Amino acid sequence: MEFDEYQKQAAASDTYEKCDLKEVGFIEKVLGLSGEAGEFTDKYKKILRDKNGVVSPEDKDAMVKELGDVLWYIASISRYMNVPMSEVAEKNIAKLQDRLKRGKVHGEGDNR
Repeated sequence: MEFDEYQKQAAASDTYEKCDLKEVGFIEKVLGLSGEAGEFTDKYKKILRDKNGVVSPEDKDAMVKELGDVLWYIASISRYMNVPMSEVAEKNIAKLQDRLKRGKVHGEGDNR
């Protein structure tokens, strides 16, 4: 599935109308993104702690579902900002390729 098509279909399950970036609908998306990323991280932490890092098929499925939730929030936030997901993906790849070219993949800071 293409990113922009995903973004369009994901919008159908948004319980808020698209709104200004200072309104509750957008704020809920920003907080939701953090929450879902945290749920993914927590699942992985428990695999490391409780299962010695061995990922079962059920664990993998649960992690993929959490990644899907993260993707939904990214699609929603981008839509509220009037930015197609394809643009988000393209800009990220351009940034990463530039860092690779300059040997700055590792390190700190957004503008390395």
